[in-house]
Amino acid sequence: MKPDGRIKLVSELLDLPLIDSDGKYCGIVDDVELSGKAAKLTALLVGPGAYAGRLPGWAAGVVRFVAGDRLTKVPFGAIRTIGPAVQLKVPAKELGLSRSEERAARWIPRKGAY
Repeated sequence: MKPDGRIKLVSELLDLPLIDSDGKYCGIVDDVELSGKAAKLTALLVGPGAYAGRLPGWAAGVVRFVAGDRLTKVPFGAIRTIGPAVQLKVPAKELGLSRSEERAARWIPRKGAY
């Protein structure tokens, strides 16, 4: 599906993985930014600052304490396709994505699948 096609935001877009132009996983879609009367998609919102609004108040506080409230906007123009994953046209670093994954990779040893 092309990003300018009709989609059901909740069932087809939220929680989809993001894959950058290098084929690297760089997060999931936590929320969306819409604009105008026609509610056009302008950006994907990624990070704990985006999904805190989908949680009960007490849980949002815990998430903020543990993960922070960082929010990254992925502009509409950076989306190549939307399918089982959102394919991006640009590398994750260009958008400021995958910082958490890179930080965690320093602490979690890489082991192959068994």
